[in-house]
Formats: sequence, structure tokens, C-alpha cells
Amino acid sequence: MNPNQNSSSEKNEEAAGPSLPSSSLSIPGQENNVPKSPDAKRQRTLSESMYPGITSSSPPKFLSFEEIMSAAKGMANMALIHEIAVDGGFEFEKVEPSENSLHKRVKDSLHKAFWDILESQLAEDPPNYKQALVLLAEIKENLLSLLLPHNIRFKENICEVLDMELIEQQVENNVLDFQYYANYVISVMQKICSPARDEKILQLKQEQNVISVFKGVLETLELMRLDMANFTIEAYKPYLIANSIDYEKNKFKEFLSIQPDSLEVTKGWLMRHVTPSTPLNTMDEVRTVIGRAYLELLTWNDENPFPETLIMDRARYLDMRNECLRLTIAATVLLLVVSNVPQLQTNQQFKVNLKQHILLIISKITSLQDAENLLPNITAQAITDCNKEISTPLSDETGKLLDSLIHQITSPEHKIRQLVFQRISDFLYTTITSTSKQPVQIPPGLTSLQQELSALVRKYHHLVSYNREVFGEYYANILQSTISTTKTQ
Repeated sequence: MNPNQNSSSEKNEEAAGPSLPSSSLSIPGQENNVPKSPDAKRQRTLSESMYPGITSSSPPKFLSFEEIMSAAKGMANMALIHEIAVDGGFEFEKVEPSENSLHKRVKDSLHKAFWDILESQLAEDPPNYKQALVLLAEIKENLLSLLLPHNIRFKENICEVLDMELIEQQVENNVLDFQYYANYVISVMQKICSPARDEKILQLKQEQNVISVFKGVLETLELMRLDMANFTIEAYKPYLIANSIDYEKNKFKEFLSIQPDSLEVTKGWLMRHVTPSTPLNTMDEVRTVIGRAYLELLTWNDENPFPETLIMDRARYLDMRNECLRLTIAATVLLLVVSNVPQLQTNQQFKVNLKQHILLIISKITSLQDAENLLPNITAQAITDCNKEISTPLSDETGKLLDSLIHQITSPEHKIRQLVFQRISDFLYTTITSTSKQPVQIPPGLTSLQQELSALVRKYHHLVSYNREVFGEYYANILQSTISTTKTQ
């Protein structure tokens, strides 16, 4: 939504926009919507599974309702700021229940009942405006919530025209012009809506049925609230991103003051990478352990609870784990094929084509078992691509050899796949631990996947760096306090 879309009389009012947010952030329409992320299309709420296992691992502690609500609000705001900071395409979107679900059936039934009652009341003689007045009051509040703080005269105009006491008097005297108020509401919406809603507003202006008009008004107002929320986020994004790390640090510190033993899973995650002989005497040695812990995310077992400090990015880390698996399989197949069809070893276009075809075939896999079911497809595609590039088709013997080799790559102990994964892991580890500004070289044998590896590295480095900025102090304290405890025993 663009605030400059407001009425012309408002354009010359106070130039100052809304004040910057304080420690909490309130977004119009937030309560009914979830963030949309290009990284993951699944719908989720900001509070969903935010810190699983926290209460179960902590000793019983009696908290007041105010403390609980304050902590919940603080973590919800922290999650929202986090999403804005790590997801460049973050925005709210309308959530609809899935088709044929109980939720949708109940929702549709309630909505139908509401509109049926309104229609029957307006059809009475004289019309009964009881439900309509409730609806009009709600529309008024929605319109006011969409205005910016400096739209003072506009707010005054809405309050003057949609004066509910005056409207109730008109109802009592049977002189209410309901269509007049409908037209006024639509005219206000037209002045403050974003261009994306212009077509819907035009349809409302042409609609003659009162029920259809007010249905459309409410639906469009809901979309406009989303527009306003997304506009607010976009307007404040530079400020929010610049202050997001400090904000998250402070909010998490506040949370720990209420629930101090809330890092049990995080402790376990870090300590899996420490042995009695692990040196932790310097910060470089501590950073090395933390780096290995981050690397574990690339092979994360879904049955393990996720560390509390990483839970807001759980879906992103698991997506990268799956992407790492897919790249490992694609690279392994490429190495096997060009090793056994030597005339294609220097054919870069062939490697690119085969890589793209394999990645398309395995685009949905999340485990070696998933990949195993697709090995016949991969083999057939590899042989087809080879035959397109060589003058003489592959012999039956070579075809059978490729089939045998490719069908072995999902074996838990497959040496070439393990080597490829180790190279990818080392590559990612170097990017998150290196203090040099020099670019890290693509590992040998993986240059055909340079584009995909570079994209994976950017996402992985961005998330890890951000997480380390927010929680690195906690990680270091956990490791150093553990060593101190061990030494005193």
C-alpha cells in the first residue's frame, strides 16, 4: 500500500510518516496472517514450535500470567524481526484453510449464516438494521486502522460521516440511506488502496446487490490490511535490519531472565562436538567447535530436537540439508559417467545438461531412500544424454556398467558419494570459519555445480553468520563453562 494514494487533500498534510517502532512491533492484520517466504512455501505461524523442549528440560517455575504473556509477546516480536532480517522477500499473505477441511467447512457455514441473517433482516418491512450497524461499525474501524498518523483530516471526515450515533438515529426515524454509506465506504477505499486493488474497487462500485457489496468490502479491506502491513515492513526494513541483531539479543536475554534453563538442547548440540581432548583454550578453538556444530545441520536427523537458538530457521536449515544431499548425488553421478565415458570428460555442455536433468529428477528427495527409488530414472537419463553427445551410442556393456555403478550410490558406505559430500562439507565449513576476504575455491571435481554450490553457500553463510552474531556469546559461554566444570572435577 502506498500512503501517497490517500486523498489529494491529505497529500499536503504533515510530511512525517509513522513513528519508528519501539521494542515491540505491531502490524495491522498480523493476527490473521502468516509470513510468505520464497525459501519455503509452507504456511506456518511465527510462534509454531519456536522453542520445543524448553519447559520440559527446565525445573518447574511458577510464572504469573503477565510474565508468560510478556515472554510470548517478546518472542513473537523477535521471530517477526528475525524473518524480516533473514528473508529479503518476507511479506504477509492471506491464509485460507485447505479445501474440504473441517476448518473451511465451519468457516464457510458461519459466513453463510452471517450473510443470510443480514439479508433477511434487510428484507423486513421496515428493514431491520441491527446486524448491518454492527457491520458498518466494524468497517469504520478497519478504515481508520488503514490510515497513517498524519492523515488527521481524513480520520475526522470518516468519523463525521460514519457517526454511529447519528446513523442509529436515522434508523429509528426510518430515514437511513444505506446505499449512501455503502458508496461513501467504497469511495474512501478507492482513495487509500494500492493500485493492485483498483479493479476490485471498480467491481464494488458497479455492484447493485447490498449484500454482495458489503461482502466485497470486507474481503477487500482484509487485503488492504495486508497491503498496509507489508508496506509498513518495507518502509521500516532498513531500520529493522540495521537493529535486528541487537533487538534479538535483548529479547532473548529477557526471555532467559524468565526461563533461565532454556538452552538444554543447544548445550547437547554443541557438546556432541567436544571430546575430553578437544582444545578450548582460545576463542579460535571455541569457534572451531561451533563451526563443526553448524556443519552437523547438513546431516541433521529429523528425530533429534532442534537447538533452541536455531529453531526459527529450522525449515531453512533442513532445506539446505536436502539441497546438499541432492547436489552430492548429482555430482556423484556426473563423476561416474564421465569416468566411464572418457570422450565426454571435457564436454562442459554435456555436464551442465546432465546435471540439470538429474537435479530435476531428484528435486523432491529428502533422503537416500527417496533417491534409491529414482535410480532407474537417473540411469536412463544419463545414458540418453550420453548418446546425444557421442557419435556412436554406448555399448550394452557400458550401459550395464553405468546402471550398476549408479545403482550403488545410495549405499551407506559408497566411497565416491562420501568423498563428494566431504568436499562440499569442507567447502561450506571453510566459508563460515575463514577470516580471509578471499573467495573460497570450488572443490575439485565440482566445478559443474558451481552455480548451485554458490547459491547454497550464500544462504548457509548468511544464516550461520546471523545466528552467530545473535547467539555466539551463549555458545562460547556454554563451551567454556563446561570445560571449567570439567577441570574442577
